Amino acid sequence: MLIPRKMQTFRHKESLIPRPRGTLPLVCAGLSAAVATGGIVLLSPQRFFGWVAMVMLILTLGPLLHGVCLLAEEVLHHSNTRYRGRRLLSHVPPACGLWGKTLLAAGLASLLLYLVGNPLPERGQCAKLLFMSSVLYALLKSLGVLAPSGVEVSDICEGRKMNVAHGLAWSFYLGYLRLVLPHLEASIAKFRATHRGEGHTWTCGSKKLLILIPLNANISDKLEQQDDSIRFYDNLPNTELNRAGVRGRVYKHSVYTALDEHGTSHVFVGEYATPLLTLYSMSQESSAGFGESERKQQVLLFYRTLQDILDQSLECQNRYRLLLLDDEEEQDAHALSKAVLRHLEQQEREEVCVTPPPLQDTAHPLGAPASSQWQCPDLMSREPTIMVSLEAPRTLKEPVEDAE
Repeated sequence: MLIPRKMQTFRHKESLIPRPRGTLPLVCAGLSAAVATGGIVLLSPQRFFGWVAMVMLILTLGPLLHGVCLLAEEVLHHSNTRYRGRRLLSHVPPACGLWGKTLLAAGLASLLLYLVGNPLPERGQCAKLLFMSSVLYALLKSLGVLAPSGVEVSDICEGRKMNVAHGLAWSFYLGYLRLVLPHLEASIAKFRATHRGEGHTWTCGSKKLLILIPLNANISDKLEQQDDSIRFYDNLPNTELNRAGVRGRVYKHSVYTALDEHGTSHVFVGEYATPLLTLYSMSQESSAGFGESERKQQVLLFYRTLQDILDQSLECQNRYRLLLLDDEEEQDAHALSKAVLRHLEQQEREEVCVTPPPLQDTAHPLGAPASSQWQCPDLMSREPTIMVSLEAPRTLKEPVEDAE
């Protein structure tokens, strides 16, 4: 059974883009806690609540003691530089973990232990155990032995939008795409009006900005340097906007043509995502602490974040197309042009283009072969007209023959 190329491309892209992490660790932890609780209830039901209270104190007093150590560092050395103009009591303790759920859990555990009593046989053992566990936890935490794993750090950064990719995606959207995409359709219309009859094929997909995102983030200054089947055509009319104190700041887009296997040139407006230059440069600097594996992960997060942002943007709706290029695996010299042509073909099939009604006085009579350079007219921008018929109204009921 043959799988369509479009379906294969979609599945391949889905296998590359990382999905947001789910709640499976929470489910596994809940099941483990339920099994352990059931075993303790069966083995020692009379001291169950005492054991629960003591374990909760062990798990909460350690982080609280480590928070006190962090508090000493913040108050003595960073109160003026990191907390200027802020009240230390309301900002420093929460930042050190001395607030919220941990403090509440420790208080409830202490109350429960006071009510149910010491679960250990000898007096004083509970206090010694709580003290030693808290001190050793703070020491191991400070030494990095109990530091969060890479998965936990990644989950925190993704959940709180703290990755480099998140900042670059938002900057690319707010500082560029949201400003220029609303003017793209008008720029393309002006460009097509001044470049008629030059033998190039304009499709529905060529009316959108094609944003190229290669996985290796190593992008060239010119698309034709990456693939000789792509050629520079011309630049769209400049878009001038007042931005950040600059009067008439110029934004421009380049128009390219891609040759298919039959030698037909297809026009598209495309460019690389410029924040990828930052990711690539960071991976080349040792002081940035940003390797190749981290760069690829950040590129995928940049793609996913930018897609989520643009999906919610009304200004950019139906004016862009993100094209993820897995250029690390493809060794084809024409991989870029083939990917662009697949995109244009896919857009041609997905977009519904309304054709004008045939005119009575036309140079090509009805039934003549259509031109290979078929274009999608912009009929939705025309003023609506009212068509009035001068014929008398007719009944919808078919005539019935009279047998008489």
